[in-house]
Amino acid sequence: MDISVYRPGELSAADRAAWTAMQSKAHLHGSPELANPFLAPEFALAVGRCRRGVRIAVVREDGEPAAFFPYQKSAAGVGRAIGLGVSDAQGVVHRPGFAWDARELMRACGLAVWEFDHLVQGQEPFEAEASGTFPSPVMDVDRGYEAYLAQLREQSPKFTRTTLAKERKLGRDAGEVTYVHDERDPAALRTLMDWKSAQYRRTGRSDRFAHDWITRLVQQLFHTRSEPFAGILSVLYADGKPLAAHFGLRTERVLACWFPAYDPAYSKYSPGLVLHLRMAEAAAADGIAHLDLGRGQKEYKDSLKTRELQVSEGWVTRRHPVALGHRARRAPVRALRNAVVSRPELFEPADKLLKQVGKIRSGRS
Repeated sequence: MDISVYRPGELSAADRAAWTAMQSKAHLHGSPELANPFLAPEFALAVGRCRRGVRIAVVREDGEPAAFFPYQKSAAGVGRAIGLGVSDAQGVVHRPGFAWDARELMRACGLAVWEFDHLVQGQEPFEAEASGTFPSPVMDVDRGYEAYLAQLREQSPKFTRTTLAKERKLGRDAGEVTYVHDERDPAALRTLMDWKSAQYRRTGRSDRFAHDWITRLVQQLFHTRSEPFAGILSVLYADGKPLAAHFGLRTERVLACWFPAYDPAYSKYSPGLVLHLRMAEAAAADGIAHLDLGRGQKEYKDSLKTRELQVSEGWVTRRHPVALGHRARRAPVRALRNAVVSRPELFEPADKLLKQVGKIRSGRS
């Protein structure tokens, strides 16, 4: 393998085009997971504008690009999946039949360790080092919205009936309900981020938008338009007032769900669920095959999903003291978090405690 490592701005237009072509054809070669927007060159380049240490390894065979591996690297050689913490799909984007040696790739990249938490399926050289595998639910709309809704009615009849009834009631109580699938008003994005920050605080979670780089990343991706990648802001309105919104990323066949939020004053109408059904309808009309809801246990995801993908977390390490030290620090934290999340008898009291903390932080008793 001939492996070259580039800074984001050094990647040629030809290499970017080859990367996009691999993603566009991935479903034809039995690797649809490679079409995820978080694996697109546009996401890597956007992270590179907001974070230090972003690199892209290009593997060539017979002079032609065979694979692309975006990652972040510290001065000590600690590697992380690009956008770790906000990225919902990670790995090597490659042509059909490409095989690689994980440690040879890491050596060429100058990495002692590479950490991932949303490794997509089919990455065997990295999967061998995974410490856990987790479901990532999806909404299949490749047969059209009506087919999706019919499947939803069959598997979750009460949920589907109740959600559609709430949408009708919302229209009666709050005014005409309208939906914009690709809202271009930056003010609507700001409203979404304000709602999401308030939700994080209300539920005792860390506010992602308190991190300047995440805010800048989302704003950059909102303005990113290329073929076929785009940042998509979807908004549900009633009588012209925004009630729920979602910002995600799309490629030709995948809409990756990322930041959903709604105005809690309208919670009794479940505007977030109504929004997701509208998103599914518009995505189907736009040629999207599925909406990826992302890893994480949420009741609304279980209600909306048609199936699940699998993503993995773990570390690939070389024989190096930096790798041993990094894993020793990170492994106990990940193990504890996963134990709490996976066991209801631990998760439910922890979640309740976080919400109590959130109330205190929000100034409510």
